[in-house]
Amino acid sequence: MRPRNEGDNKLSMYCCGVTVYDLSHIGHARVYCCFDVLYRLLRHLGYEVQYVRNFTDIDDKIIARAAEIGEDPLQLSQRFITEFHRDMLTLNCLTPTIEPKATDYIPEMVSMIEQLVNTDHAYEADGSVWFAVETFENYGRLSGRTLEDNRAGERVAVNTSKRHPADFVLWKAAKPNEPTWESPWGPGRPGWHIECSAMIRKLMGPVIDIHGGGRDLIHPHHDNEIAQSQAACCSHGEERSEEFVRLWMHLGFVNVDSEKMSKSLGNFFTIREILQKYNSLALRWFLTNSQYRQPLNFSHMSLEEASDRVYYVHQTLVDAEAALGSSETSNGAPEQDCSELEGIINSVQAALCDDLNTPQAIALLSEPLKMLNDLLHTKKGRKVEGRLTSIKALHSAIKAALQFMGLDAQDSGTLLSDLRTAALSRAGLTEEDILQSIERRAAARAEKDYSASDHERASLAERGILLMDGPQGSTWRPGVPQPAREAALPVA
Repeated sequence: MRPRNEGDNKLSMYCCGVTVYDLSHIGHARVYCCFDVLYRLLRHLGYEVQYVRNFTDIDDKIIARAAEIGEDPLQLSQRFITEFHRDMLTLNCLTPTIEPKATDYIPEMVSMIEQLVNTDHAYEADGSVWFAVETFENYGRLSGRTLEDNRAGERVAVNTSKRHPADFVLWKAAKPNEPTWESPWGPGRPGWHIECSAMIRKLMGPVIDIHGGGRDLIHPHHDNEIAQSQAACCSHGEERSEEFVRLWMHLGFVNVDSEKMSKSLGNFFTIREILQKYNSLALRWFLTNSQYRQPLNFSHMSLEEASDRVYYVHQTLVDAEAALGSSETSNGAPEQDCSELEGIINSVQAALCDDLNTPQAIALLSEPLKMLNDLLHTKKGRKVEGRLTSIKALHSAIKAALQFMGLDAQDSGTLLSDLRTAALSRAGLTEEDILQSIERRAAARAEKDYSASDHERASLAERGILLMDGPQGSTWRPGVPQPAREAALPVA
């Protein structure tokens, strides 16, 4: 991706946001964590990025949910916008440049619909306005679907006033007990598809660099966006030479037991449900440790492994900080080895520049982490010349790479404590339970009852608590439950 104008450093990026009628699920989390990595990368590369992510705050589902619980639709949507922001903050996602709400841009939508009507790309019928797909050449070219393949819009009932079954609604005529706005065609509200086109044109201009969202948006939503945005920018009979979007990005589905996660199947998990058991960085690690285009299979085993890896990474950073802190107290801070640092950062950056290859970027941290642990904990490593300089360089490089992917923590020590607390909760244990087990194990070993000693260790390991023996006695750390190494844990 290069800026449209040579010598310019500005890029525009639009990601379709949530329809705010409920708490967000981990499919949403995957989309926004991956776009957040892209946002971080582009800014690191020196681009001035305009990142827009919208809220659909009026919609059939919002109206239905509000009626169900007796709440005003706009109040309900605002409440879930607040909850969404809490989820994104917890997942370490940066705030986009702009987060427009659909209801704040209804005049712009009406104006765009008028243009489409005036150029015969749209028509009014019974107070509603429909886009005439037959007037737009190559409709469906993003998805590869033909008009014969398409059916009526997924979010509206089949309407006999439509000229073609694939025509989609731009403006919905008013219905009793629904929010409405005035328009040239009478009171009503906008259709779902028009909001993104109108907000993009108003905030970002007629052409943007990057646009995307979940794979399920390719059709009909993005097919329809292309049609109405391209048609609205041209006079009748003219063709536009430049595409509305220069690069489309669509993320693969999150699957559960090889089926797409969805509310209709009853197999979906909200972000809040997952964070009751797992730390947010463990969830983010799991979501970004696969290439964004590929499907992602959800399992508790995968989250356990992600949690274990996050603990290992940040424990290594804490150990490095302790080594550097004790050195700085007595000898002053060692100078940074910039060549080693830059080599690691450049390799991670190159992986992310290769179609946002986040799993490769994460994998590239393995060797620096191993080197760092060797310097910290092995006899050979402690004797390496310039050891503290290398520790500082590796520590800085790993932290910088984690920041690229939003996997950094303000305080690694606090994060480790949170990971330990979450592991105890999943295991149904307390710190006191583990200390008692350690005491029983020590007593059994003193009596040379190694069977009982092994049982204590194994029973904790089955629940994701790993005992670590050392010169000062036994301690514990979270780990992957031992059965999970052989078979996936059942989905709760």
